[in-house]
This record gives sequence, C-alpha cells and structure tokens, in this order.
Amino acid sequence: MTGINEINTPVDFDRFVANLDWNLLRTFVVIVEEGSITRAANRLLRGQPAISLALQRLEGEVGARLIERGRGHFQLTAAGRELYRECLDIYASIAKLRDATTLAQSEISGHVTIALASHVVTPLLDDLLGRTYREHPRVTYRIHSGTSARVAASVQDKTASFGICLVNRRFPDLEYDLLYREFFGFYCGPSHPLFGQRGLGLDALKGQDAVSFETDDLNDALRPVALLRRQHELDQRIVGRSSNLEEIRRMIQCGLGIGALPVHVVERDVRDGRLWRLPPYTHPPAVDIYLLTNPKKRLNRAEALLIGDLKEKIATLPLSERTYPSACSPRAYSAASRLGSTQPGRGKWQV
Repeated sequence: MTGINEINTPVDFDRFVANLDWNLLRTFVVIVEEGSITRAANRLLRGQPAISLALQRLEGEVGARLIERGRGHFQLTAAGRELYRECLDIYASIAKLRDATTLAQSEISGHVTIALASHVVTPLLDDLLGRTYREHPRVTYRIHSGTSARVAASVQDKTASFGICLVNRRFPDLEYDLLYREFFGFYCGPSHPLFGQRGLGLDALKGQDAVSFETDDLNDALRPVALLRRQHELDQRIVGRSSNLEEIRRMIQCGLGIGALPVHVVERDVRDGRLWRLPPYTHPPAVDIYLLTNPKKRLNRAEALLIGDLKEKIATLPLSERTYPSACSPRAYSAASRLGSTQPGRGKWQV
C-alpha cells in the first residue's frame, strides 16, 4: 500500500500479521464511514478516548498517519485512503465466508448493496427485488442513492454490488449495459404563471427562472437537457440546483422556477395537479440509464443472481420495451394532444 511502511522480510511480515489487532481495522473503517471520532464512538458504543487510542495504535502498527484531524477538520491521508480500500476488500472477503460454507445449499443467501442515482425508476429493478425476496427470503439488501459520479465510484471501489445511473464518463475497469431510456420534460408548479396553460411553444420558456440537476450541463450526464436549452436560446436564470430528484421536484412545486424531470417518474404528480407539463410536448430529450458492474469484484450468489437477471433482461428485451414512457404509445399521443400538440414524439435525443 502506497504511503504505508512496507514489511520487507518474511519474519517482519509474520510478526506484523500475528501482532495486528484486527479490531483496529474495523474501528478504522467505522471512523472513515462516520467521518468523525465522536460519531464512530457512538456507533460502536464505546468512549471517544478509546476510539482515538485505537486509531493511534493502528497508525503505530502501519507506521503512517492515516487521518489528518483537528478542530473542524477530518481528512484521510493518502495512506489512509489506501488502507481503507484494503480494509473494504478484507471485509468483503469476510462477508463471503458464510456463503462459501453454504455454497452447496440450494437456498441462495447473501447481502446485496445497490447504488442508484436518485431518479432511477424502472420495473426491471422493482420486479426483480420483489421476486427475489419471495423466492430467496434470506437475501438482504442495502440501497444507496446519490449522484451518478458517486454511484460509479462505489462500483469501482467494490463497495456496491452494482450501480444504476446516468453515464458521462466511462471507466475502463467497469462494464456498462444500457438498462433503460427515459425522457425528460419541463415542468412548473401550481403557483407558476405558466401552470394550466395549454399549447405553449418553447418561446414561453425563454427568460424563465429555472432549477436544475447538478449534471444538467453540456459536459455532463444530462447534456440532452442542457443542449435543448442551448439550441432554443432559452436564456434561463438558474436559481436552484440539486443532485436529488426529490429536491428538484420540491423547488419546482414551490414555484422557484421551471425544471426538467423524468416524464414517467412524475406522471402521478401531473395527474394530481402538483406539476404542469411544459413544452416541448414532442421530441423530449432522452437520457440513457446504465447498469454498472465491476468484473473484478468477487460476487456472492445473491449478487450474481440479481446482476445475471438484469443482464438477461437487457439481452432479451428490445430497447423499445425498456423505454419510459414509449414516445410513440397511444398514451403519449393522447397526452400530447391534450396539451395542444398535433403529433406524437418521433425523435430521440441521444446521450
């Protein structure tokens, strides 16, 4: 590990392994996860001095400072980051011990950690989770929601079994499979002057205050939405940003400005009168959502089951059946007509 004193001889190595208190590694992982000595102490039900002492002992064992800490300051050193990655691999291997001893059993068990972008909504995942729970009740889950960049990072460092998110930059050590395609529409809230107006043109959006995702940029994952603004010279003032769909929706509903949201995710909000669809009613920007996996991660049986099912669906279902909502469906045509449009969406913007 870079930045940590190397064990140079077999004798030194054996002594290091024999003398190392493995509980110190667990304590270190909890400190990093909590980002605080105090919070780590609370989580481990131990006193703060005991946690600080454990960290000092571990730093003494590896011969390097692992965390720069002080009043209001907490940051991993290069050595600390390397050790944390190694600890995660160790704990991942330990977590598989029970699976390894029961491999011959027919019942699948294991823990699955799923990393999702905040707006991931697809029956491909929902149906899989429900079916797996019914057929393999011993499988347990943990689902994290964050930015697409954080999703990719968690798959890359093997802390997530797999991830589902938008993709801007591809990493060579990850595998990317197009899971589904969604369309983004512009919306406003009940207090906005455009709420309830039908048949509007894109000119109506020019100069309007707007809210947007952090990735709504020509050089990021929501490039199609940013490109629409650019090509039609909407010249909108961005008054609010977030990486979380719920907060974008909150700001739109509160009247801070108009904003783009996945059409299929907010259909109910439109029906319930909490949001109003704005142009373009046809040819909305399309964004592709990917399944991210790490081929170097050793999977337990539950992880392999879920990933295998998703990849099978991707291989067997045409993209038209993994597109939400279908731009050429009767429902889409009817909705567009009610909003004053004369033709259903035919084109698709590519990410």
